[in-house]
Amino acid sequence: MSLASSDRPSPGPGDGAPREKPWVQLRTFTSRPNVYRTMIGEVSPDARPGDVVAVHDKDGRPIGYGLWNPGAPIALRVIKHTPVRPDDAWFEAALRRAVALRRETLALDAAGDAYRLVNADGDGLSGLVVDRLGDTLSVEVSSLAVHRRLPRWLPILHAAAGTTREVVQVDPHIGRLEGIPPHEVPRSPVRDARFREHGMRLEANFAEGHKTGFFCDQRENRRLFGQLAKGRRTLDLCCYSGGFSVSAKLAGATEVTGVDLDEKAVAMAKRNANLNQARVDWVHADAFSWARQMQRNGATWDLVLCDPPKFVEGRDEEDVADGLKKYNDLNVLALHLVAPGGFFVTCSCSGLVSEAQFEELVSKAAHRHGRRLQILGRTGAGPDHPTASHHPEGRYLKVLWTRVMG
Repeated sequence: MSLASSDRPSPGPGDGAPREKPWVQLRTFTSRPNVYRTMIGEVSPDARPGDVVAVHDKDGRPIGYGLWNPGAPIALRVIKHTPVRPDDAWFEAALRRAVALRRETLALDAAGDAYRLVNADGDGLSGLVVDRLGDTLSVEVSSLAVHRRLPRWLPILHAAAGTTREVVQVDPHIGRLEGIPPHEVPRSPVRDARFREHGMRLEANFAEGHKTGFFCDQRENRRLFGQLAKGRRTLDLCCYSGGFSVSAKLAGATEVTGVDLDEKAVAMAKRNANLNQARVDWVHADAFSWARQMQRNGATWDLVLCDPPKFVEGRDEEDVADGLKKYNDLNVLALHLVAPGGFFVTCSCSGLVSEAQFEELVSKAAHRHGRRLQILGRTGAGPDHPTASHHPEGRYLKVLWTRVMG
C-alpha cells in the first residue's frame, strides 16, 4: 500500500524507497499492536518520544502508523494500518467513535451510567483506558504519547459522554518505564463517585480503589450472578467492593457472605450494601485461610463465586507457574464449599492465561477431588470492552459458570 506524505520523504536503509518522516522499521515480523524494543530495527534520527511515526516491516514495506517511545519496553504502539498519518482530527474522531459505540450503538445508558468508554487497543487508542462512573471519567494512562495529548482529549470526552469531572491515574511503575514525570500527572480533588448499574446504586473511592476504581468489566456478569442467586445461600470469595454480593442479595439470595483480605475494599463493600439497603455478612479475611477453615467446619453454600485478583502478572516462567498454582489452590478450596448440586462461578482476569488453559485448570481441580462439573456457560467482559483481533491478550477476563455434579 502507498502512504501519503506532507513533507519530503527520505530514503530508507537498504531499500532505496522514499519514506515519510519520522519512521520506524521492524526487525522481525509481528501483527500485534504492541512492539517491544528488541523487535525494532532502523529508526529515522528525527523520531522523538511521543511522536506518531510511519511503520515499515522488516522488508521495508509500509504497514501503518504508531506511537513511538524508544525508552519504554513497549517502544512502538501501532494504532493505524491505513494510509495518511493520524493527526489531531483523527484522534478526536477515534475518541468520539469510541463513546458513540457505547452510548448510541450499545445503548448502555439504559442499564446505568457506569461502563468503559475507551478500551485501549480495543478502540485503537493504545495506552488509554477510560471508565465512566456517573458524572466522572476515571482515566488510566500507560503511554507517554497519550499523556502528552490528554489535555486536548479530556474536553472532547466530557462533551461526548456528558460528564463533568475526571480523575487521571498513572501507575508509578509504568510512569517510570514510559518517562512520565509524576509531577506532570494531573491532580484531582475528586475522591469518589456514585453511579447506577442494573438497578444497583454503587460508589467508587479513587483513593482506596484498584485500577480505575471499579471493575466495569464484570457488569453483565454481576447481573447474571444475581439471577442465579435467587433463593440460594451465596458466597462471594474475593468480593472487593461487593458488586456481586449486592446484586445477589437484591435479586433474592436467602443470605450472602462476602470475603476479602483488603480492609478498605470491605469498607467500600459495606457502603455499597448500605446504599442498597442490602444485608450482607462481610468478612475481612484471607480467602485461602478462611476457606480452609470453612472446609474444616463442613460449611457449604448453594452458590459460590471465586473472583480473585490477577495472579499471573508477567511472562516469566516462574511467575506464570506461581500464578497458576494460586488459581488451582483457590479453586480447589472454593469447590469444597459448594453444596452437592450447587453452582460454582469462577473468574480469572490474567490476560496471559487463556480461556482454554483456565477451564482445564478448573476442571482438573474438580476431578482430582472426586467432583465433576456441568459447564453452563463461558463469559468475559461486556461489549464495552471490545478487543482487537490482533491483540488476544485484550481478552483477559474469563468467567466459567458451572454446576457441581458430585
